[in-house]
Amino acid sequence: MKTRELELYLHIPFCKRKCNYCDFCSFPAGDDDISIYIRKLQQEILYWGRRLQSPSVSTVFIGGGTPSLIPAVQIESLMNTVRDSFSCAETMECTIEANPGTVTREKLSVYQSCGINRISFGLQSARKEELNMLGRIHTFEDFVSGFYEARDCGFQNINVDLMNAIPMQTMETMEQTLLKTAELEPEHFSVYSLIIEAGTPFYEKKGLDDLLPTEDEDAAMYERTEAILHTLGYERYELSNYARPGYECRHNCGYWTGKPYLGFGLAASSYFGKKRFANPADMEEYLSLSDFSGIFEKENELSKKEEMEEYMFLGLRMTKGILKTEFSKRFGTGILDVYRKPIQELSGKGLLKQDAERIWIPQQALFLSNQVMMEFLL
Repeated sequence: MKTRELELYLHIPFCKRKCNYCDFCSFPAGDDDISIYIRKLQQEILYWGRRLQSPSVSTVFIGGGTPSLIPAVQIESLMNTVRDSFSCAETMECTIEANPGTVTREKLSVYQSCGINRISFGLQSARKEELNMLGRIHTFEDFVSGFYEARDCGFQNINVDLMNAIPMQTMETMEQTLLKTAELEPEHFSVYSLIIEAGTPFYEKKGLDDLLPTEDEDAAMYERTEAILHTLGYERYELSNYARPGYECRHNCGYWTGKPYLGFGLAASSYFGKKRFANPADMEEYLSLSDFSGIFEKENELSKKEEMEEYMFLGLRMTKGILKTEFSKRFGTGILDVYRKPIQELSGKGLLKQDAERIWIPQQALFLSNQVMMEFLL
């Protein structure tokens, strides 16, 4: 089976301890359990490489959990397995997520030598009080140290994750975090608003609502973030992502533009062959898998309606929006033939703009993007 260029996601579900806001598939584990998991992950990568006859891969993203928690030799072995199984483009972007409290110079050197060329630090805040509230295991000083060590090891493409609307956060403390971090001149920022998810410690915490910024304060932080980063030379290219020119995250852009990808590991999601499917989220079930394609085979293809809905949902996340010609090419019909009514109504409210070539959400309406996207359900 041949396929066009792919993106790969490798999930490392292990972390030192669960953060108070985290609903991702992640948990602490012992060395033996980690080793068993890594071997299974390699089996899955090898299987898909053989099945698809070593297709070309444009990006790899190693996420978690905390990938930087496990020994560097295991990350190296995973990268070797990827290169043995797939045709990796010379210009391949390869990202690893890292917690500032778990990186060392040795790990960073191994990452660099095995082909990882982009690192994403999960900082979230520069303030001790806010980090403690979130349950993070690092300090801002840990982050600064890790950042400079990454530079010394040769990383020229660094992202920093920050979080707005943290309990007890104010506009002033948000700006302090942003400006202190920007002094280090990373190439990319991802800045997300905290969402309280069911099943997390924050969800169960009594009195938390009284500590959270209001929705209006959250919106003001969102706009202030864009204004500060724009002044510093970073452009918002997606709802929550900002980059210096040429440093947009190619892996995530692939997600938002409908590029096929395979997710390997526990609970990892994939989009391939016009199907969306996911691995088991239960470790015992994942480790017992013998036919890695079984989940894919039983899934039905997305209908044309579902594909169009996803195309609009994901494409409108990008500040450049959706090209009308690309929609026509992909679906064999004009975008206005399908979505004329919501486009006209949203445009009338100032929540959407269009010209002869494209349709996009204007900057001042990006905070309301979820409201906009709901209008494109057919």
